[in-house]
Amino acid sequence: MTRVDAHHHVWDLTVREQTWMAGPEMDPIRRNFSIADLAPLAAAADVSETVLVQTVGLVAETAEFLEIAAGNDLVAGVVGWVDLTAPDVADTLASLQARPDGSYLKAIRHQVHDEPDVDWLVRPDVQRGLAAVADAGLAYDLLTKTPHLPAAIQTVRNLPQLTFVVDHISKPVVGEPLDLWATQLRELAALPNVTCKLSGMVTEADWATWTAKDLQPYADTVLEAFGPDRVMFGSDWPVCLLAASYADVVTTAETLTSTLSPSDQESVFTTTATRTYHLT
Repeated sequence: MTRVDAHHHVWDLTVREQTWMAGPEMDPIRRNFSIADLAPLAAAADVSETVLVQTVGLVAETAEFLEIAAGNDLVAGVVGWVDLTAPDVADTLASLQARPDGSYLKAIRHQVHDEPDVDWLVRPDVQRGLAAVADAGLAYDLLTKTPHLPAAIQTVRNLPQLTFVVDHISKPVVGEPLDLWATQLRELAALPNVTCKLSGMVTEADWATWTAKDLQPYADTVLEAFGPDRVMFGSDWPVCLLAASYADVVTTAETLTSTLSPSDQESVFTTTATRTYHLT
């Protein structure tokens, strides 16, 4: 089975700082990462296609990522960034899509979990911007934590024409009580226009001591709530390197899905991402 890694990043610190990378605990990833670094790791894990995801709130980065996708067979799609609150957001999206490499733009994302207002998603200007994303035929990646889930649920209800993708299972803190997160995630999963990435879990656990057993209740909740045909694997490389190697993340995902049928495993590792992001 060839696989899709539906969530990874690259960055070049000589081009711009990654302002989210604050504190000495981030030192292991405070260097440049490129597709050339990822390619052998992906090949060893039978990953043949990837989705490259934004890291900063700049349209310039999105344009750079589209160039990377056009120049590299591994990257099949890009999740970029635009200012959803801007009056000309539709024009910005159209401009990106009109580029020679614009067909690689598959979705938009914003660091919602960094917004001080947990209801940021339901602001009228944001809702208008999300409608423009839908009109452009793109998906929207939800980067949220548990406090943001009520607004995410309302947003998904408000915009049934837009496909949403929950990043990193909405980042529950592994080891803390999961009841509130699980209840709200199930409510979100009851809506048909949303899928979920089985990603980002190792960095929400204890970086030094986590085990697959620690993550299993979270993975089971996601798989039960969404069903395998609405769950997709993502490595979150190179952020995952804070807690695990690329190979370890893939192996852990295999363990977490080991009780699924082969066809359901194929959904998680290939089909859901291909369908959701319209990868070719």
